[in-house]
Amino acid sequence: MEASSSTVEFDYLFKLLMIGDSGVGKSSLLLSFTSDAFEDLSPTIGVDFKVKHVTLGGKKLKLAIWDTAGQERFRTLTSSYYRGAQGIIMVYDVTRRDTFTNLSDIWAKEIDLYSTNQECIKMLVGNKVDKESERVVSKKEGIDFAREYGCLFIECSAKTRVNVEQCFEELVLKILDTPSLLAEGSAGVKKNIFRQKPPEADASTSGCC
Repeated sequence: MEASSSTVEFDYLFKLLMIGDSGVGKSSLLLSFTSDAFEDLSPTIGVDFKVKHVTLGGKKLKLAIWDTAGQERFRTLTSSYYRGAQGIIMVYDVTRRDTFTNLSDIWAKEIDLYSTNQECIKMLVGNKVDKESERVVSKKEGIDFAREYGCLFIECSAKTRVNVEQCFEELVLKILDTPSLLAEGSAGVKKNIFRQKPPEADASTSGCC
């Protein structure tokens, strides 16, 4: 989507964060959504970042999507990226139970610790449904988890692109439906989300929805 510097190129800017264990397919999901391609990618080192322009609900949106590394050694590095996120996507692999149990053991606790938006929208994503014969986490378990933690829920496949766009669209439409998040994402709010402070720069923490 092209726009000259003299015009507002988007109505709202939303910051989305992708979290979950290493190897669940976060980077592949992001690539599938932003470039209509699939790659079996090597683990992310630190944090990756992509921008996607979409029009949803009659609004022009700029999505800044942060893809975090799942390995424990990068945890402190990624904690600051929770700050200001209007949407958080928790990804697990339906063929690996540990990636599902770690959502409640690790990732949900991280959201409570580091998220600064009380009403941030959370989306639970079960990836790799193209490997149905290897599935060990049932859809019902995903639905039950999402209900308990107040998340949206969808199963998808980065490889076949099943439900990939729907995942991001449902999340963004819910953000558009939340007045406090809409106000934060307004193009009139001057803030640079591309310059993140290190985690220790802000000791305040608050829970998330």
